[in-house]
Amino acid sequence: MFDCREEVLALTKQLVRIESIVNEGGEKVISQAIHTLISSYPYFQENVDYIIHQQTENDEQERYNVLAFVKGSKKTSPKTVILMGHMDTVGIDDFNLRDHALDPDALAEALKQEDLPESVKTHLESGEFEFGRGVLDMKSGVASHLYLLKYYSEHPEELEGNLMVVFECDEEDSSHGILSALTELKRLRDDHGFEYVAAINADFVSPRYDGDPNRYIYKGTVGKLLPSFFITGSETHVGSCFEGIDPNFIAAHLTRQISYNPSLCNEAFGETTVPPVSLKQTDLKPTYTVQTALSAYVYFNFFIHSWSPKEVLDLLKVEATTAFTTALEEFKLNYATFSRASGEPMNTVIWEPRVLTYDEMNTTLTDSHGQAYTLHMDSFKEQLMQQTDLDTRMFAARVVEEAWKWMPDKNPAIIVFYSSLYSPRVEVTGKNDMEQKLLNALESAVEAVQPTYPHPIITKNFFPYISDMSFVALSDDEEGISAVSSNNPGWGTKHYVDYESIRNINVPVINIGPYGFDAHKQYERMERSFSLDVVPNLTNQVIRHLISNK
Repeated sequence: MFDCREEVLALTKQLVRIESIVNEGGEKVISQAIHTLISSYPYFQENVDYIIHQQTENDEQERYNVLAFVKGSKKTSPKTVILMGHMDTVGIDDFNLRDHALDPDALAEALKQEDLPESVKTHLESGEFEFGRGVLDMKSGVASHLYLLKYYSEHPEELEGNLMVVFECDEEDSSHGILSALTELKRLRDDHGFEYVAAINADFVSPRYDGDPNRYIYKGTVGKLLPSFFITGSETHVGSCFEGIDPNFIAAHLTRQISYNPSLCNEAFGETTVPPVSLKQTDLKPTYTVQTALSAYVYFNFFIHSWSPKEVLDLLKVEATTAFTTALEEFKLNYATFSRASGEPMNTVIWEPRVLTYDEMNTTLTDSHGQAYTLHMDSFKEQLMQQTDLDTRMFAARVVEEAWKWMPDKNPAIIVFYSSLYSPRVEVTGKNDMEQKLLNALESAVEAVQPTYPHPIITKNFFPYISDMSFVALSDDEEGISAVSSNNPGWGTKHYVDYESIRNINVPVINIGPYGFDAHKQYERMERSFSLDVVPNLTNQVIRHLISNK
């Protein structure tokens, strides 16, 4: 077992002190610092081509990944284990002690003077926790991988195969880092004859509930979609509100139908996702008027374990139809009540629930209008691309809004689509030889390390947070992926992912990462014992088991 706590802690602090907030320029700085550090190791001074500073592809930001590998000399073998971890962090605006957010030692001293929540105070006084932005998510994980890379660069004779590290940027936003790294991983595989047998991520793990004593290792990861809804109503003056229908009224029923709905939790292998929750709800009125809005826009976070993107669309069409039906029923009831109270006659409500996917609407419009429609939409998207302040989600909404203008039937409707990155779900269940060997290696590693650590080390099937694990393996078939591309209005312009490049690598992936609390919050902290001792040793045990020829 490695006695590595102090070295991994020193590396962690060194990394935390480098500001690397996603999309703010620091990712370039930290990648250069890591590249310089690895380049100082004698092995890489002798093998300068074994470390790569790779700029991301198709990215509006200038930022870089760092890849490096050690070839084992104990016995020549193509077997290669990938260690992966992200260098970027979320911001520090939430920190009361913002000036100390990137200095763990100074922050710990300053926190002693603060009025802290009891659990935070207990952890601080215990001396067993390290505080700071990125200390948990996930620079201590990167530090663990750096330690192992350095060790094997000094002892390649202990490796029967090869060790590859990938330190990627932009995990906290759009995953440009890992998606770009796939190109380099393929090149290195072709150039050096590597056989990628497994990937080990080192993202953070946390308690699953208050008082949870377990420390978790995850096999595979949850998937994430961003189902989005463009909702049209029938515009009217607010003084004659029942002569039209407000799309915000329909949107409110839609949110009530979908948010926190347990029937939209996806169970697989005894584990269940959290239900979807609304991340945005707005109308698309540019300024104040006394008219009701023409359209509204809602999107939801949606986690999956086994459902495909197509299945999710099918499910949400049903939910949207239910919400639309409920909204119209309530509208009619309220209208009748108002009519009786006011003495004014009630007109017939002619609207019916209407829900289409973007692909269905787009196909209909293409069939109806042909080249006039497709050329117009291509031109519109090009013009929209000039608006650099539009993110992928609002870009998609504007495309749907423009396409809707071509619909001959302008009666109220809901259009369902995807407006952002799909992070694919990954199952590692032992369905093939590679997966089974990884599961066996993990089981052996836990058995070896558990006696040295007092808390239970438990393996589960799905990492519960979004991570770059989603982009090294693909469990979806082509139909599932096609549902993403054909129903994303920004696909090929504002947004594109080469999912086949993921399938080309397609390596089973697990997560062995630092343990702690409050990632993405001001009291972010990691437990030293598990993060600095257990994580590197567990990871090492898996590596050795995987690439040995026993």
